[in-house]
Amino acid sequence: MTPVAATAKRRKFDPHAFLATIDGGRTIATVPKKRTIFAQGDSSDAVFYIQRGRVKLTVVAKNGKEATIGILSDGDFFGEGCLTGQALRMYTVTTMTDCSVMRIDKKSMMEVIHRERAFSDMFVAYLLTRNIRYEEDLVDQIFNSSEKRLARILLLLAHFGKDGMPEVAIPKISQETLAEMVGTTRSRVNFFMNRFRKLGFIRYNGGLEVHSSLLNVVLHD
Repeated sequence: MTPVAATAKRRKFDPHAFLATIDGGRTIATVPKKRTIFAQGDSSDAVFYIQRGRVKLTVVAKNGKEATIGILSDGDFFGEGCLTGQALRMYTVTTMTDCSVMRIDKKSMMEVIHRERAFSDMFVAYLLTRNIRYEEDLVDQIFNSSEKRLARILLLLAHFGKDGMPEVAIPKISQETLAEMVGTTRSRVNFFMNRFRKLGFIRYNGGLEVHSSLLNVVLHD
């Protein structure tokens, strides 16, 4: 196979279709909204793949304070820490919508990674992208104002950049959840959301519609 043909094959690789062909070691479940898939401290023995829906990742500190560290949707993996020897879950995963989730046990996932080059390449690229996102989140938390952090999170949740079109971010996401992700108070989030709406950066239309003009908040010094 020529390098060009090999590259084309990798580009056409569909992880969703591929994972559906794995013999043994996987189960698919429909999980209703507001259900826990696994909790912080549970045994870490499988990787999960979201076929449809959105989930929220949260952590609870020893003092009882809870923080939302991420929101994942169609095509995302979670629970991959088990592949590196993580014995216990470091966070809780809760469904935000009705979800279809594939569970792949650790042994089967490791076998697929070692056997299937296309899947391995895709999975490593996915993990690297996630790691870069976490680094950007940390820099954002340290150096940017809460207003800029909120704007960036809204753009990320809306998957901004796909064809340059505004996209519904998350239907009925609570301001408490946004406040946890931003690292500020609900009252501050409410203030900024009203401000964004008045400026035409966002619009409530059954869900939350985010417009490209919101980038002005992130880019403005």
